[in-house]
Amino acid sequence: MRKPRSLAEDESAVDATDAIPDVGAATPEATSAGVRAQAAAPIEGGAPPTQSGGEQAPDHRDWRPRSNPWLVAVVVTIAAFMEILDTTIVNVALPHIAGSLSSSSDEATWALTSYLVANGIVLTISGWLGNVLGRKRYFLICIAMFTVCSFLCGTSTSLGELIVFRLLQGFFGGGLQPNQQSIILDYFPPEKRGAAFGVTAVAIIVAPILGPTLGGFITDSSSWRWIFYINVPVGILAVVLVSLLVDDPPWAKARPRGTDFIGLGLITVGLGALQVMLDRGEDENWFGSGFIVMMAMLAAAGLVGAVLWLLVAKKPIVHLAVFKDRNFTAGCIMIASMGGVLYASSVIIPQFAQQVVGYTATWAGMILSPGGIVVLLLIPFVGRLMTFIQTRYIIAAGFFMLGCALLFSRVLVPDIDFTRLVLLRSAQSAALAFLFVPISTITYRTLPRELNGDATALYSMFRNVAGSIGIALSTAAIQQRVQTHEAYLSRWASPFHQPFVELVNRYQAALRSMGHVGVAAHNLALGRVLEVFRTQAAVLAYSDVFFYCSFVAFAMVPFCFLLSATKAGGAGVGAH
Repeated sequence: MRKPRSLAEDESAVDATDAIPDVGAATPEATSAGVRAQAAAPIEGGAPPTQSGGEQAPDHRDWRPRSNPWLVAVVVTIAAFMEILDTTIVNVALPHIAGSLSSSSDEATWALTSYLVANGIVLTISGWLGNVLGRKRYFLICIAMFTVCSFLCGTSTSLGELIVFRLLQGFFGGGLQPNQQSIILDYFPPEKRGAAFGVTAVAIIVAPILGPTLGGFITDSSSWRWIFYINVPVGILAVVLVSLLVDDPPWAKARPRGTDFIGLGLITVGLGALQVMLDRGEDENWFGSGFIVMMAMLAAAGLVGAVLWLLVAKKPIVHLAVFKDRNFTAGCIMIASMGGVLYASSVIIPQFAQQVVGYTATWAGMILSPGGIVVLLLIPFVGRLMTFIQTRYIIAAGFFMLGCALLFSRVLVPDIDFTRLVLLRSAQSAALAFLFVPISTITYRTLPRELNGDATALYSMFRNVAGSIGIALSTAAIQQRVQTHEAYLSRWASPFHQPFVELVNRYQAALRSMGHVGVAAHNLALGRVLEVFRTQAAVLAYSDVFFYCSFVAFAMVPFCFLLSATKAGGAGVGAH
């Protein structure tokens, strides 16, 4: 009887994944056999394989979930949805929070920064925490404490209290997304994961879209405190259902793994400083601020040091061996690109609607809502498409459609109507439906099950950090491009430029008809023209940012062909 492999041997299995010949050149039978062999690998800490009729039975097949996998997928997605919603729902409530707690808008943004810092750090090490505590126990702790911290955020009487409770909320919320995906990977065989990830897409794609809408509605119609209180009943329900329905397979139970204090410290410094830099950079004038320069240096030193240390550590807190799998590495790059565009567009479209068009927070959020409905309608179609078209082709088509939708979004004008804005956003959301499920399905396709914990942690970290980078870069680009366009337009604001003179005269005539006379009418006319110039500069700046995002989407198309040529059913090229 063969002994279970050690974790070091399991890591060598990941090397073997990369060494598998490209499935485009292999036979369908060899490809399917290779994938099945990966999934059937013995698991550390599990029972040894048993003999049956002279053949070794795969160890993982001895475990079967006692609950319906689809019910489990819905339950764990509820918890992840609650956490992802909290990353965007607070944004629109920051002015209300600042006024209620007698603080400035700049100070109130620390309530968002503290959450993102703690969340980003814990996302990366959640695989290690799941190993130490046991995945189900860790998942329940995260849901319960996230719910408690949400209630405490709602009861905060000062900004300091809110920042501390948001920090704790981010710390416990960081374990929800990776555990959700890890549970789904274990509960569904590879050929059914496409449909299962369709359920998780509700949390990953729809939650950031719904957040500004729900946050705007709650803050406009009630109190900002209810954006936290709504988590309490959902969290209690999730704790009860997870405790009743979710089980840990043998390889996900608690087992000693040691504590890599050096790796933990480097990750904490690197990701923490990076999140602070990204979230505070715009308010602090980016690298014109000594504080932001210091954060950038700490982020670079921490992240580079963490990678170097984790590559040589005997018991690393995160196993970077998962990046030896080609599908996983390419999938992380693609989900990071998708996350950056998703979060950036989810912020700049409502921002454009509020600052340029003059919408309220509720109406600005309403622009995003139809896009969420489009995603929900398209996901079943994409899942069906994955059964007879290679997954990499669907992903390539999704990035191409996203690039086209973002180019289409450049047709902005100052008096754009609500319907056109909804169409722009819905076109972007339709393309996103062709990305998340296929990318998630193929990313974990060839990974051994015992590496799922670290893999889901790193995958979620890439998506979230890229989202923060996308938001920071897009808002910074808007400011920079506004200044550039204002400088360009100012060259034509001259009494020697006839169109400018005519525009001033039209405003001046209109003001005189309203009772303004002489120099006062002329000065007011110049002020109105200045407002028009600034509005035009802002519209051009937003159009430029959409163009930059489209470039990112188009650039991902060639990378799609680095992925294995497989379909959702597991067949290779030419298979039926």
